[in-house]
Amino acid sequence: MTKYTFTDKKDTRSGFGDGLTELGKTNKDVVALCADLTGSLKMGDFKKENPDRFFQTGISEANMIGMAAGMTIGGKIPFTGTFANFSTSRVYDQIRQSIAYSEKNVKICASHAGVTLGEDGATHQILEDIGMMKMLPNMTVINPCDYNQTKAATLAIADFEGPVYLRFGRPKVPVFMPDDKPFKIGEAINLVEGSDVTIFATGHLVWEAILAEEILAEKGIKAEIINIHTIKPLDVKAVLTSVEKTGCVVTAEEHQRNGGLGDSIAQVLMQNNPVPLEYVAVNDQFGESGTPEQLMKKYGLSASNIVDAALKAIKRK
Repeated sequence: MTKYTFTDKKDTRSGFGDGLTELGKTNKDVVALCADLTGSLKMGDFKKENPDRFFQTGISEANMIGMAAGMTIGGKIPFTGTFANFSTSRVYDQIRQSIAYSEKNVKICASHAGVTLGEDGATHQILEDIGMMKMLPNMTVINPCDYNQTKAATLAIADFEGPVYLRFGRPKVPVFMPDDKPFKIGEAINLVEGSDVTIFATGHLVWEAILAEEILAEKGIKAEIINIHTIKPLDVKAVLTSVEKTGCVVTAEEHQRNGGLGDSIAQVLMQNNPVPLEYVAVNDQFGESGTPEQLMKKYGLSASNIVDAALKAIKRK
């Protein structure tokens, strides 16, 4: 069993903000646009250091997306920033028509995703965004797990040509990924080797999967933990290689069960190696107000839920 520990907790949105600030120093083509949420998106340092490359669009998200698409024609690399709900559902038409369809080099950076947004409630806690964005042709979808991986992903997408949706969150979560590990788009990371069940996790649920693995190990069960930070393109080879060893699967995500990571994994298995699969995700519900911890528990997104799902999947083999 590989033991993961952490000495600090940081919000993933700060990983984005610090990555963007670093890009401001190293890549003069990077520009940033924000829809009235500079503080929440941690874009303040980039704005301070690069006032001529920062554009405050106000509460005008559709206009922000249109501006970003236009800037790419002049060779700029626009990073747009607002809440995940406003980054996707409010401007889906603009993203589809102005960015995805014409493959514009825009980086759509979305904070406060999932129920861990907390007390702001259902209207802000988008749980459908991964599904919406992965269905768009030409769109790359990335959902990192901690501060270090979010910062690394922010740096990596600047060098990637094409539209990207980068999803991150509000709460402080354990920092456990190495701070010097380069982010490789489309390459899953095998965190823990196992032989009895594979747990594919993304975003905040990666740490919960690590905690679940420790509980399962105490029961004599060897779980393999794979960090799927890139939802699209999915690392199909990593999925099939792991499942060949374990013969059953759990998927874990802070997203609707419909349309998320679990559905992507299920498609791969159905076409190549059908094995038992259990979902840990929100089951066709909207969120509500509460602390992140309360909501993770209520909607079945905690380590104990992953353990239960793993035991069920193993039983079905």
